[in-house]
Amino acid sequence: MPSSVLVQSGGAGVVALLFAVLAFVVTVAMIVWTYKDAKKNSPHPAFLWAIVVFLAPLLGLVLYFLLGRDV
Repeated sequence: MPSSVLVQSGGAGVVALLFAVLAFVVTVAMIVWTYKDAKKNSPHPAFLWAIVVFLAPLLGLVLYFLLGRDV
């Protein structure tokens, strides 16, 4: 009986893993984009903006758009 419970719950684990991988890829893409954009459009060090987005991805990106860009 326990083996059938493991088989039935396997689908949710796959979906959770795919969601985690997608979230990781999106976060890394936001960090890379922020670093590249900050090198061109920010008077502040690009590395520091990348750290801010790494520590708080959505809030960091909003802060970068409001405070970091000089465009």
